[in-house]
Amino acid sequence: MPRRLTPDLSLFGVVLALVSIGVVMVYSASAIMAADRFHDPGHFLKKQGVWAGLGMIALFAGLCFDYRRLQRLVAPLLVLSFALLVLVLVPPFGQEINGTRRWLRLGPVSFQPVELAKLSLLLYLASFLARRGEVVESFARGLLPLLLMAGAMAGLTMLQPDMGNAVVLIVLTLALAYLGGARPAHMGLIAGAALPLAAVAIAMKPYRLRRVAAFLNPWNDPQNSGFQIIQSFLALGSGGWLGRGLGESKQKLFYLPESHTDFIFAIIGEELGAMGALVVVGLFAVLIWRGLRIGLRAPEPFGAYLALGLTIMLATQTLVNLGVVTGLLPTKGLPLPFISFGGSALTMTLFSTGILLNISQHTGTA
Repeated sequence: MPRRLTPDLSLFGVVLALVSIGVVMVYSASAIMAADRFHDPGHFLKKQGVWAGLGMIALFAGLCFDYRRLQRLVAPLLVLSFALLVLVLVPPFGQEINGTRRWLRLGPVSFQPVELAKLSLLLYLASFLARRGEVVESFARGLLPLLLMAGAMAGLTMLQPDMGNAVVLIVLTLALAYLGGARPAHMGLIAGAALPLAAVAIAMKPYRLRRVAAFLNPWNDPQNSGFQIIQSFLALGSGGWLGRGLGESKQKLFYLPESHTDFIFAIIGEELGAMGALVVVGLFAVLIWRGLRIGLRAPEPFGAYLALGLTIMLATQTLVNLGVVTGLLPTKGLPLPFISFGGSALTMTLFSTGILLNISQHTGTA
């Protein structure tokens, strides 16, 4: 009889715990603001609950759909991703929020095309390395095609503008290329060329310069560019070891901007304390460990690169968000996976996790 396929139950349990924490903390962080703005304390809770439900459906879809068949969808997904990345820049298709065009609105639903682009790029990278891994040591035949694809996506993402996700696209490409056998000398040259480009991109936008200045010393401008990170410090510092208690945050009372989205970890630290924050970090550490384990035990190259890429993507977004909230990195608009309020990001993250669980069924890692 054929062996019964069982996914990695440890990974599934961690994801379920993170999503549950996210729903609770989104309500805690947003209830007062939602009551003031929408006259409904549960406004964001209801939306997050719906997206979490849709995300779990997407997770099970990724779990049930044989990941090896995704290799056939690389080309159409890339075409669709580029089309949406262009469309989001064109009014009235792209929805402008706070001076950026990152969302496409379909009726009552908003969707970020970059979330699909990240998955599409990852599938392309895994497929390329699985089929032509022997040429990745060559810059012209191996590394250059990967960089051109990632650079085109990152360029369109920068036009939104969304430097955070553009960096994720490039980091994901370089990390997988290195794992695929790219030469360290080539990687060093790319990094050396990228630094001036990053400096130019920062210098072209005054708000990015202000963010860098606030990162270096937020107290130089505590009422403007340094305000958000200072409020984050106050939230984390006032939580102590055990926290103020669930629902008892002071910084969410219209002090800390984006308290239910990008800076929700600060509210976790304030209400649940250092112990609660460490539990969340520990859950992410287990998730990354299980993901890497799945990738290293995958039965064939495409599954290995896909699992490692998915894990690197989740790890990068997590580390960048935690780095921003704790002041270790300049402010970037990246949500905390599974926990921050958001629709398309949560759904695509859960779908990606479903693919990871699908791969785990074939490795015997559960």
